[in-house]
Amino acid sequence: MSTPRRLRRTALPLATAVLVVSTATACTSSADSGSGDTGGDRRLKVALAFPPARAMSPYGDDAVILSRLAVVEGLTRLDRNGAVQPALAASWKRDGDRAWVFTVRRGTVFQDGTKLDATAAARSLTAARKASPKPRVLSDITLTATAEGADTVRITTKDPDPLLPQRLANPSLSILAAAAYRDGGTVDPAGHATGPFTLTDVNGAVSATLERNDAYWGAEAEAPGLDVRFVADGTARANALRTKDVDIAEYVPISQASLLGDGLVHAFPSARTNGLSLNTRRGVFADPAMRAAARESIDAGALADGVYEGRADTARGLLGPGVPWAAKLRTAPAGRAKAAAPAEVRKTPQIVLATYTNRPELPEAATVVQQQLEKRGFTVKQVVRDYAQLEADALAGKYDAFIQARNTLLDTADPVSYLASDFTCDGSFNISQLCAKPVDAAVDRAASLAGTDARHRAEMAAEAAILGTDALVPLVHERFVQGYDETRVEGVALDPMERTLITADTRVG
Repeated sequence: MSTPRRLRRTALPLATAVLVVSTATACTSSADSGSGDTGGDRRLKVALAFPPARAMSPYGDDAVILSRLAVVEGLTRLDRNGAVQPALAASWKRDGDRAWVFTVRRGTVFQDGTKLDATAAARSLTAARKASPKPRVLSDITLTATAEGADTVRITTKDPDPLLPQRLANPSLSILAAAAYRDGGTVDPAGHATGPFTLTDVNGAVSATLERNDAYWGAEAEAPGLDVRFVADGTARANALRTKDVDIAEYVPISQASLLGDGLVHAFPSARTNGLSLNTRRGVFADPAMRAAARESIDAGALADGVYEGRADTARGLLGPGVPWAAKLRTAPAGRAKAAAPAEVRKTPQIVLATYTNRPELPEAATVVQQQLEKRGFTVKQVVRDYAQLEADALAGKYDAFIQARNTLLDTADPVSYLASDFTCDGSFNISQLCAKPVDAAVDRAASLAGTDARHRAEMAAEAAILGTDALVPLVHERFVQGYDETRVEGVALDPMERTLITADTRVG
């Protein structure tokens, strides 16, 4: 039975609210969590798959870590169905085609004790706009944020953006205190955010410590803090869960799911598609005929049944079952090149196929894909490392092929931002290095439409245009597998969009 929630505490002064605990104190809290504390008094021990890649900067994938640990918040948030809800903005309204007016939540303070107001919100959004590299969620839009009085922020966009409220829920557009912004464009969210937990210490790629934010504007967090370890090895995460060394382990490997049992494993649909990105700018796959040959060599069904043990769906396109409207609107790719003959393939230089260890199925998938490509005649060398060691080279186009898992709804809960960031000429996460005018035009058209049905049809037309280039070969649509003991742990968020894991309600019972 759940322990009744405590009443929200009165906001504390800065010196009290965000004291950084010493390493010894943090270790003691974690070690003692099972000895005398009960219910909401116990710290949560969490194993995450991905370490910080950019020192917890909100402008890259680290923003998702901050969001999943309930550190940062934006003006809006998305509920489980992807519908936009108030967060640091209490309300908003559209003002013409290119402007929106947001009213910030009164009485909210940052974790360092400073006040949230319209100036702070405008400053954070302006910093994100000027960041380099630009956050993916801004890859297809230019916005300007201006404070109008103490509580009102006006946001204008260069082009009409019907999805702006959803866009502002992206963790890369979190609102932070002035002290978070440092010289040289660096951003430090530790102690400067608004969420129910305050990031107090980050030990590189090893661990992080978080404490409850007693000045939180919403309901007080049940857990007094979080002790987080970054564990890239999936088997190690599963073993830590099995031995109760951690309370929550994200992304349990498929190979471990049946061993852990249903009480520890919680699978749910996702919007994540695993695909083989082919470098369209240089090397072997700059030739469309070679990309077509690679596509024809792939047996995605063998991956779903073998590597994923039936816990994934064979990919039919970029958007899978986690985007339920996509299948009925899908159209066949047009304009695909004729595949090069095996004899021509065998004459090509060696290709480098890269993937990362943080998702344990990917290296195994890479081995199967390598075998399938070699059967066609390609000569393949694998590079498999931690994601943080691969990301920069992948974005720079240094690999011929790259297997990655992408959440197609991560940026705005609408796939248009994914399509723009990954496949347009100016896309900020364009690992395939694709630059094709028909693709850009199709994505731009989808982005311009406000009506849901028309937008969805346009997005599927953009999908067909992208698939027609063979810049990406879809492999499987994942089902998420998160690990926690349902008899001990409550309030874990099973979020198809992956933005939420720990919430104010998460606790060890």
